[in-house]
Amino acid sequence: MNEQLKKARALVTGYQGRPLRIMEVCGTHTHEIFRLGIRQLLPESIALISGPGCPVCVTPTAYIDEAIWLALEKQVTICTFGDLVRVPGSKKNLAEARSEGANVQVVYTQLDAEKYAAAHPDEEVAFLSVGFETTTPGACLAVKRAKEAGLTNFSLLTANKTMPAAYLAMAGSCDAYLYPGHVCAIAGTGVPESLVEKGISGVVTGFTASEIITALAVIIKKSQEGKPFFVNAYPRVVKREGSPSAQQLVASMMEDCDTEWRGLGVIPRSGQQLNAAYAAFDARKKYQIPPQAGKPNPACRCGDILRGACTPPDCPLFGKVCTPEKPVGACMVSHEGACSAWYQYGGNF
Repeated sequence: MNEQLKKARALVTGYQGRPLRIMEVCGTHTHEIFRLGIRQLLPESIALISGPGCPVCVTPTAYIDEAIWLALEKQVTICTFGDLVRVPGSKKNLAEARSEGANVQVVYTQLDAEKYAAAHPDEEVAFLSVGFETTTPGACLAVKRAKEAGLTNFSLLTANKTMPAAYLAMAGSCDAYLYPGHVCAIAGTGVPESLVEKGISGVVTGFTASEIITALAVIIKKSQEGKPFFVNAYPRVVKREGSPSAQQLVASMMEDCDTEWRGLGVIPRSGQQLNAAYAAFDARKKYQIPPQAGKPNPACRCGDILRGACTPPDCPLFGKVCTPEKPVGACMVSHEGACSAWYQYGGNF
């Protein structure tokens, strides 16, 4: 351990100042903090809160209902990342729909879905496009390639979201954000820098033990100065400008829209949907999907967990009715979910 890291660790473990509530927005941060044992190092005066940074977790029940409607009512082949298959809809999940005859294909990238559509021209194919700034460019690239190839059997069911509005919505839940490194690598640091003017503080960091400990030490030190701040503690990956090529691709194909976040409700202009030039690849428009009410299990507290109102053990279902083998809520399904992390690594912190 180098001298700088020793000082950072000492600052974190020895902190005795006013209570600090730090929200790790990213689900990968949540899992790495548990896996690396960082929570065990923290004094009682530092509370880590898991925020709405897991794309599967914030996807609302109504979206799953839309996908199931496409699969069962329109016989559309659903291509999706694996986590979404077990996320509960109002009455069933995609795995259960598959047992009723739905064609549900698990893919590893958005381009895999486009390739599946090209290889199966007799099937209508919809990719379940969820995620933040990190994954939206891949969805756009899949649509761009489909259009160039003349595919007419490929579309996106979008639930793509952007983080800025969520940062504003969650600002009252914490003293500082641990900003997601991969989102900032694409979007740049302009948004968190501008949020300082609104009194919102945070540090962007990577995912190793040394990077996370260093970021926590920076938050402690800057918080003691008594004014809002932003620090890029991940400069080897995150640049101020982000990825201009990815930003340009998304801007050319997507437009902002209002969208629902599980636990946060509808946040205006926080979603992304295909623009008019690519409307033929928008599954909602192509298949005229009727509005879905979306009725989550009323006993599940995923929504409260995602906005920092409680921790997973506060949910009466956690570890009892709701387990990774039989998940009731999205936060237990997703490998980035807070409930999954607490269950896997233990919640005695």
